[in-house]
Parts: sequence; structure tokens; C-alpha cells
Amino acid sequence: MQTDSLHLVKDDMIAFISGNGLRRFTAYVAEDVPSVVFEEDGPDGWKDFVEHAKASGASFVTMSEVELDKEDIELLVAQMRSQDFAGDDSPELDDAQSLIKYVGKVGYLQLGFAHQGVMFLYETATEWYDQYQQWMEAMAELGSIHLDSASDPE
Repeated sequence: MQTDSLHLVKDDMIAFISGNGLRRFTAYVAEDVPSVVFEEDGPDGWKDFVEHAKASGASFVTMSEVELDKEDIELLVAQMRSQDFAGDDSPELDDAQSLIKYVGKVGYLQLGFAHQGVMFLYETATEWYDQYQQWMEAMAELGSIHLDSASDPE
């Protein structure tokens, strides 16, 4: 999805879900839940997803969003500095700090519905949100490496 914010897409989703007679349940479906991810076919592929939910007999669709907060960026930058991931003049740190322009914008949306014990999911994200997630995952991995080596008795 080539946009800085998914806010308008979210609004369209809410209207379309309601227009199809489905209810919306605010919830995030975690990775550990048995699921199938819907492969988007074009920018309005999410509409096909909602129509599949309706055709399956679902009475509601789960919906989750992530809006970037200033605190999210501050935490990322602090983790990058504390784990020596990036020096003060590094391009990675500059890129992470540049995320400030996306504060208050929706970067990730997830729709879901349950059918026969499986969650069917539709997910979309902006490029900046994907980059943010990659950095957060890298920080988590570095943190676990530091913890593992600190607890190693050798």
C-alpha cells in the first residue's frame, strides 16, 4: 500500500463492513493463533476479504490498527542507542528518528474472521511501518542475545 497513513482505508473498511451487515469487533489476532493470511489482489482486495467473511456466515469481523505514537519512536531510538545498534551519526538512527513525521498516522490494519476453527486474516501496512517493525524485531533479537550471553556461566 503506497500511502503514509491508512486512516482513509480504515474509514472505508468500517463503512464497507457495516454496509455488508457485519459487525466489527476490535481485536488483534496474534501470530500464535491458527490462521490463513488473505493475499491481496489489488488495492481494494480487502473488500473481497469482507465479502468472503459474509459468504462464510461470519457475523462479525475483527479489526485492529496501529497508530504510531511519539513514545514508540523514543523507545526505538533509546533501544538502538543502548544496544549499540547505531551510533549517534548513523543513517539507521537518523532514519528511525525521521519516523516522527508519521506520529498519529495509521501504519497497520488487520481484519479477521473465524471459520471452522481457523482465523482468516487480511493485513496491510505502510512502508514506514514495515521498516519500524523490522527495527523493533532487530532490537528484540539483540536484547535476547545480550541476555543470553550475560546469563552464560562461561
